[in-house]
Amino acid sequence: MRIIIPYLFIFFLPLIGFSQIKTVEYSGAKNQLNGGLPLPSEEIFNIQGRIPSSVRLVTMDIYRSRKSDNSGNSYKWKTPYLQESELFELFITNPLRSNENYSLTMKYYERASSEDMQELKESILNNLEAYIRANYEVSRRGLQTMSSQRVMMTQLNQILFQGVANYTHPLDQEFIGFSDVVRQKIEQTHNLRLRNAKFNILRRKDDDSRDEAIYASQLIDELVALTQAEADQYLRSNLLMLVEIINIDNFPTEKRPNYLPINVGYAGAYFGGDFNNFDYGTSPYVGIAVPLGRKAFTKFLGNASLSTGIFTNNMTNSDGVSISGPLIGRPSYIGLGYSMFQILRFNAGAVLTSSEVNNSSLENITLYPFIGFSLEFNLWLGLNK
Repeated sequence: MRIIIPYLFIFFLPLIGFSQIKTVEYSGAKNQLNGGLPLPSEEIFNIQGRIPSSVRLVTMDIYRSRKSDNSGNSYKWKTPYLQESELFELFITNPLRSNENYSLTMKYYERASSEDMQELKESILNNLEAYIRANYEVSRRGLQTMSSQRVMMTQLNQILFQGVANYTHPLDQEFIGFSDVVRQKIEQTHNLRLRNAKFNILRRKDDDSRDEAIYASQLIDELVALTQAEADQYLRSNLLMLVEIINIDNFPTEKRPNYLPINVGYAGAYFGGDFNNFDYGTSPYVGIAVPLGRKAFTKFLGNASLSTGIFTNNMTNSDGVSISGPLIGRPSYIGLGYSMFQILRFNAGAVLTSSEVNNSSLENITLYPFIGFSLEFNLWLGLNK
């Protein structure tokens, strides 16, 4: 049996290259990135900039200018524990697309003072109480509400969300909404029947107030106290306060050159038989590969390609018949390729062949399966320059 894997595969060792991560400088004085040059594309990079020592957190949102803000990616940097820093560094892990415009929003946060936190707390607690009391009305039929249970819960959450819109938690423990205890208390007030109020309150003998009004007021006070207690628990720690917003609109990325991957390798085609009578042929081949995706954005499709090319030599089967190809006189192939390392690619598909029929002018055109390995080189398509 002939050896399927020839000695030429010695050269098909993976060549692994290492590249340094680029760093882009941000100038606050000029409000400029990278000295005005385009941002790196299709690779990860760092953004560095100087900040006042009082800044504890820097966040950045990056999104394509023609897309919505919600389609972007967010990054954040925090000062190390119990340390001060005059330099921030954001690691941009989602590569930007080539020759595109992006908009960036940076936010600087400082630790809020005790006075700021006290004012914030009083404002939110007062707003919660005012909203709750404005949504209830006591009548002979019961405790009437202006909003449904779902709306009340949503609005209470919004009061706190909007109140801390310019703040963030130092440990990323953001407020997730009022608890089920608050939800149950709201449900209790909506299902209230005041005809049994006299069994739910303690009255003084000299109290001329209606039992229903006293019981309704008691439930409202409990709901106010409950929501304020949960809000106070979140606001107890010193939050980080937003002090600066920086916008950079329609900033370009570098244009990546276009490449045509050229494959040079060695393959074997299966003509028939079994393990005891294996019929195959081998030959070097050369071809091109069309990538199915960009490696920077999709790992699997970025390494996969549609490949086509020709075998440089004709092959011979076990019967001694020369296996060539139609039209160009060499077998040609089409298949799928996958890059296992940086330049080593595995290919599999079908090879189109032709052979003579009984020494006549007729040709037997046949498709056979093949597999092969190749080295891949990128040919720069920049002829216009």
